[in-house]
Amino acid sequence: MTRVISTIAGWLLDFIFGDPARLPHPVVGFGKLIAAGEKFLNRGSHRRLKGALLAVVLIAATAATTWGLLYCLDILGDKIGAGVWLRRVFEAILIFFCLAGTTLIREVKEVFLAVDRSVEEGRKQVARIVGRDTANLSSQEIRTAALETLAENLNDGVIAPLFWLLLLGVPGMMAYKMINTLDSMVGYRNDRYRDFGRFAARTDDVAGWIPARLTAFLMLAVSGNIGKIKQVHTEGQKHLSPNSGHPEAALATILDCRFGGPHDYFGEEVYKPFIGTNDREITTTDVHKAVLVNRLAEFVMVSLVCLVQFVCAIFSL
Repeated sequence: MTRVISTIAGWLLDFIFGDPARLPHPVVGFGKLIAAGEKFLNRGSHRRLKGALLAVVLIAATAATTWGLLYCLDILGDKIGAGVWLRRVFEAILIFFCLAGTTLIREVKEVFLAVDRSVEEGRKQVARIVGRDTANLSSQEIRTAALETLAENLNDGVIAPLFWLLLLGVPGMMAYKMINTLDSMVGYRNDRYRDFGRFAARTDDVAGWIPARLTAFLMLAVSGNIGKIKQVHTEGQKHLSPNSGHPEAALATILDCRFGGPHDYFGEEVYKPFIGTNDREITTTDVHKAVLVNRLAEFVMVSLVCLVQFVCAIFSL
């Protein structure tokens, strides 16, 4: 039962506060480690091997360090009479750090407010949450990019971390965040990262495969569109990523709009197949509906995780 409490506490902290901008964040530390490793290793020959080695070491170290800290807190808790509560408080804090639902929702809302003021403001705001070049985006492309990111982040920032929390505990959740951070930093198909980031990208594909499809299912379920799951599966498979397309296809289906098309990444044009068929104008109403779907899917996933943890506690699994 204490595990259920730590899960709820961590989720509520994220739901209320979002990312703690003024506190040290593990993912920021992950990013610095990855950047340092990439700068040192991504040169010369055998880049694919060196990229794989960096990813394996960082993922394993993250899981092992988290497990070690929790183990030490168990020992300390026993010595001072706190039982498992020191561990559970620390777990709640890490869960809080691993979830990124509220912050992205705030950022996406700010994109829509900014582009309503001017296209230039919208371009600057959306650049905070997307990896593509934003200098020449139209107002429609800005809104579309924000919604695509919102759908993808529901998986990467909420559903997938909770899935790995349920499967492998907080060490597994932290390891997933390292995997996802590696992919976001070096998992690109350009000249610089094509070889070095290949292993990281493939690892993220594997780690996110089930969560991405679960995310799409939850989005359709909470929006009353579960009957369109086959359509979403077909549309989602068009995407260059084996995972990102599924939540994007679910949101495109729910909003009856279209995502995809050509994007610029690091000066190179990347064509993403269109997902959805209705090339209509995206409006502020769409972001409100998308946020509601995100929040409902998030609530259902947290409830499922807590239910399974509760059942496991009853049967001492």
